[in-house]
Amino acid sequence: MKALCWHGKNDVRVDTVVDPRIQHPRDAIIKVTTTAICGSDLHLMDGFMPTMKSGDVLGHEFMGEVVEVGSGVMNLKVGDRVVVPFTISCGECFFCQKGLFSCCDTSNPNWEIAAKAMGQSPAGMFGYSHMLGGFAGGQAEYVRVPFADVGPLKVPSGLKDEQVLFLSDIYPTGYMAAENCGIEQGDTVAVWGCGPVGQFAIKSAWMLGAGRVIAIDRVPERLRMAEASGKAETLNFDNVDVHDRLLRMTKGRGPDRCIDAVGTEAHSTGSLDAVVDTVKVAAHLGTDRPHVLRQAIMACRKGGTVSIPGVYVGLLDKIPFGAAMNKGLTMKMGQTHVHRYLKPLLEKVETGEIDPSFVITHRLKLSEAAQGYKMFREKKDECIKVVMTP
Repeated sequence: MKALCWHGKNDVRVDTVVDPRIQHPRDAIIKVTTTAICGSDLHLMDGFMPTMKSGDVLGHEFMGEVVEVGSGVMNLKVGDRVVVPFTISCGECFFCQKGLFSCCDTSNPNWEIAAKAMGQSPAGMFGYSHMLGGFAGGQAEYVRVPFADVGPLKVPSGLKDEQVLFLSDIYPTGYMAAENCGIEQGDTVAVWGCGPVGQFAIKSAWMLGAGRVIAIDRVPERLRMAEASGKAETLNFDNVDVHDRLLRMTKGRGPDRCIDAVGTEAHSTGSLDAVVDTVKVAAHLGTDRPHVLRQAIMACRKGGTVSIPGVYVGLLDKIPFGAAMNKGLTMKMGQTHVHRYLKPLLEKVETGEIDPSFVITHRLKLSEAAQGYKMFREKKDECIKVVMTP
């Protein structure tokens, strides 16, 4: 079959690879009908994630048709149309039973590698390094889905792929980011990053009762989408001092809730801390550029909440933890517990409360995946979200 494979920093290619097969009774094989490029995939392309190996199949946002099931999978049958969570969860361990599916204790066969880096291992993930399981991803014609009796969600025939595809990741991720804020009716929510996750965080903040949403980015088309689709006020960080402007917009108090939807590869204009981050990463003296997280902590009102859906990789420098402590901030973060949100967020799609396809700007064939990655990373042709069909 054809699949997009990682071969090193800035080197992804569509290769011919071995077709997946059932390896465990709880497996299923999915014929991919639609897949997408996620901002987190760019961290792999940029070489930020360790334990990648040449030939690894990428992709963790995908859906398709069931073509084979293991003997232990009773909830699916051949021909079912499903969307698949990007986190792999067993459904039975201590954490899955608590609804903390991205913390699954069972699904990462390489848990010892992750435990050395993180203290304990999170769940396995599709197409996201050997530290997180070495599972082949879904930017491919077919994919093996472990724990298929727990993960995939059957979707109604009346909904198009593009309406439900993002249940695999970015829609629940944006929603959980807003939920983690603990939004109270009328709160002001500031969202750093107007990429796909940020766009869903904006919409979710309104769903959860925000009175005002302020979106921060510098890419014109992303800011326009945040205004038009997200009904947000916007700040271009190239043109304003974000901290000062947020304080002025909130009468000196600061936003009630702050969402860092950027993560490890944050950019800034003329900020010394961001310059130092960039130099350290280039010199292999640091792993992340957490400028946005610093800014969110400093801007958030006293007693407020900072929510972090943006992916971080390793050790962060110069985090104003004293400010967070003395201001009494709550910080919530983590990979998304996708399984928890599948059915309730599907219901919002079915009722028309949201059509997640609003975020799509480009549609390509899987054979064009390498070009899609480059276009997405370089933000060419006003690219915000790429979906692909095999």
